[in-house]
Amino acid sequence: MSKTSTIVKMDKSGVLRRKGVVVKVPRGRALDDAEALAATKTHPDNPPLTKKRMASMVRTPQVKVLRRALGLTQQEFAARYQIPLGTLRDWEQGRATPDLPTRAYLKVIARDPKAVEKALERG
Repeated sequence: MSKTSTIVKMDKSGVLRRKGVVVKVPRGRALDDAEALAATKTHPDNPPLTKKRMASMVRTPQVKVLRRALGLTQQEFAARYQIPLGTLRDWEQGRATPDLPTRAYLKVIARDPKAVEKALERG
């Protein structure tokens, strides 16, 4: 902790306190809808989502949603469908995205998980 750190704790009632003394947090003025929209359009980290930008975005399968829909843990899903556990975790945490053949494989799992399971048991 640096010498300039300040420890503030929130009590049970939601009030911030530093060494028992109430800390007042300054609040800014709320923006109306028009001001908020204007601010989002000009903010460099949040450019407007145009049709052109939407078309250039890559849709990736929601692996975590699929896995949870099947009622499986990461370990179970990875073992059942022969996907490395680390790779599965990377996909779910957004550190990596599945390539095209893997996306196709995930779509097949989503459509008919039992058939994929059965096919993998034979091989």
